Amino acid sequence: MSTNSKASVSGEGQRAMTSSRKISLVGGILYLLTFVSMPIGFLYSAILNDPNYIVGSGPDTPVIIGGILEIIVALAGIGTAVALFPVLKRQNEGVALGFIGTRVLEASTIFADVVCLMAIVTLRRTGPGAEALVTGKTLIALYGLFRLGQNLMPAVNDLLLGSLLYQSRLVPRVLPLLGIIGAPFLIANTIVFMFGISSGPLYVLTGIGVLPIALFEFSLGVWLTVKGFNPSAITSLSA
Repeated sequence: MSTNSKASVSGEGQRAMTSSRKISLVGGILYLLTFVSMPIGFLYSAILNDPNYIVGSGPDTPVIIGGILEIIVALAGIGTAVALFPVLKRQNEGVALGFIGTRVLEASTIFADVVCLMAIVTLRRTGPGAEALVTGKTLIALYGLFRLGQNLMPAVNDLLLGSLLYQSRLVPRVLPLLGIIGAPFLIANTIVFMFGISSGPLYVLTGIGVLPIALFEFSLGVWLTVKGFNPSAITSLSA
């Protein structure tokens, strides 16, 4: 190979590495952003635990803040799949596209959740009568149903993303392995809940899938932000 050819190959490799580092940084930051909604359990406590909330009085600010945080999570979730797509498609474009699709579907359930709660807030501000209690309970029930999608879709997301990362070795294999292990448990937990089982040993056993999936996504966000992709894996995929 001539000197010019070697220089050209080296330059292309350098550009690929620089591009992949930008991709990993954006993807990592977006993954970390998906954790900003962790306080919603506290922020939504009043609206979810008080059956008379829609006809009651008091500030709606916590619910609105929770809704804003969930919107950020939904958009960041879509962003993770879109940002990582240029690299992931080199391993398997079909699975990478599927990951974008499942992220969009997950975001849709989040938006639907926010709409249900914001509808209660809007009705509350109009000063409804006692007849609004039925409407409020219906919207809370819908909120709970859409939460099922948010329990299920992360498992599907991490099965797709985990398989791509595990095969390509873009990050240490222990990270995607966490998602791959936790996903079946979380799927089983969603199915168990659909049968009306929301407590007991079976529910707790299947619910442990939340922990490895959360650890996978948080660790992946930190790794991509701080370390980036494995250079040898990028070179292999580029080749």
